[in-house]
Amino acid sequence: MKAAPFEYSRATSVAEACELLARHGDSAKLIAGGQSLVPMMAMRLVRPAFLVDINEIAALKFVKTEKDAVRIGACTRQCAVERDNALAARVPLVRQALAWVGHVQTRNRGTVGGSLAHADPSAELPLAAQALGAKMIVRSAKGPRTLEAEKFFAGPMATSMRPDECLEEIQWPIWPERQTGSAFTEIAIRHGDFAIVAAAAQVALDADGRCVRAALGLGGVAGTPLAFPKIAARLVGTKLDDEAIEGAASDAAKETEPGSDLHATAEYRRHLARVLAARALRAAHERAMAA
Repeated sequence: MKAAPFEYSRATSVAEACELLARHGDSAKLIAGGQSLVPMMAMRLVRPAFLVDINEIAALKFVKTEKDAVRIGACTRQCAVERDNALAARVPLVRQALAWVGHVQTRNRGTVGGSLAHADPSAELPLAAQALGAKMIVRSAKGPRTLEAEKFFAGPMATSMRPDECLEEIQWPIWPERQTGSAFTEIAIRHGDFAIVAAAAQVALDADGRCVRAALGLGGVAGTPLAFPKIAARLVGTKLDDEAIEGAASDAAKETEPGSDLHATAEYRRHLARVLAARALRAAHERAMAA
């Protein structure tokens, strides 16, 4: 199939993009990498009457490391982030998640902001953002506002952005603890396919090997990626032994609300959630011990 007819405009600034969005309202869509939007348009799953191309806006393409966070412009290509060693040293979970995103060709065109704004509950970057508590800076003609990940993702393929808002940057928190490790894993039919279930974890240890901070998240098991801050908090003070890890993974799996489809039943997805959560926590712990 081919996309339904639409009008097109290439914005040269964030202000112009916001003005076009305000003018066209719900009928307008932003396009950057187009790795999700274009196939959906071709299948006529979405039919925007107006496309606003933000590919040429240089102000949306950057990676900046600050004291407490790494800031990434929304139009930064995924491949650029994947190859950034300085970023990987400060927020390793982002690179680990990107390794599972599509294929090389996908990441060469796909943008970090595009994946987050698409808000697929099985996608890797939304899960990493949810698990770490990333912040999204969105802008309209009225100015910017900040949305934390837990409030940004509103449902399957839905965010809390208003129709006249553009995602401007993402702020990924840096953990200051020296002994920190993270891990991302998933199960899919084939590598590069959408995840049936994905898991992300990050832990920090003290000099005695006890957990001082933890984060845990699961994707593909609800309408949005899930984070479990209360469960992760119970790991603090433990040495992340098998009992602690299995208990946290089991409790997280119980809080999921997976659906069934031709790839997996809800019961199997919940089983995978427990297995992958434990696997991610163990791998994160091993990396923290080796740090």
